[in-house]
Amino acid sequence: MISKQTKIYIAGHKGMVGSAVWRKLESKGYTNLIGETSKKLDLRNQKSVFEFYKKEQPEDWVIATGKTTTVRDFVKTAFNEVGIELEFKGTGDKEKAFVSRCSNDEFQLEIGKEVLSIDPNYYRPTEVDFLVGDPTKAKEKLGWVAEHDLASLVKDMMKSDINLMKKDQYLKTGGYKHSSNLE
Repeated sequence: MISKQTKIYIAGHKGMVGSAVWRKLESKGYTNLIGETSKKLDLRNQKSVFEFYKKEQPEDWVIATGKTTTVRDFVKTAFNEVGIELEFKGTGDKEKAFVSRCSNDEFQLEIGKEVLSIDPNYYRPTEVDFLVGDPTKAKEKLGWVAEHDLASLVKDMMKSDINLMKKDQYLKTGGYKHSSNLE
C-alpha cells in the first residue's frame, strides 16, 4: 500500500467516474488528491500537462478494468438499457445509428429515427485502434478492483442520466431556469 499522503492527480474529478474515484480514495483516508478542471489543465496540451506534472509531481495511476469495448457496443448497450434497439448503417465517417425497435413506453422514439452520427471533430489527433488500461499498479498499491462490468456500468450511468433528465424536465415544466448538463 502507498502512503495516505501520496499526491494523486485524478483526471475528470468532476465527472461520474473521476468523482467516484475521488470519493473512494477520500473514504480510504487519502488526503493529497489533486483535481484540475479542463479549463485550468487542458490534457490535450502536451506542454501544459508536462508543466503540471513537473510542478505537482503526482504519482501516476491508471484506473481501468483491463478490458475494452467498441464505441458502437457501448452505445448499443446504453440504448438497450432503456429499451431501444439500434441499427447501424454506413461505414467510417458516414456511419449512423437508427432506431429499429422501441419497447419502452416512457421513452418512445420513432422507428427509423436517426439518433447517432459520426463527427470527425471528436477524433483524437493521435487516434489508436486499440485502447485498454492496465489496472495492475492500482490493484497492487491501492487495493482497487473494478466493481462494474460494462453492463452494470452502463446501467448505473443510464439510471443517473435519466434521473438528471427527469429533474431537468421537472424544473423546466415548473418554470425554473437552469443550466442543463445533458448536452
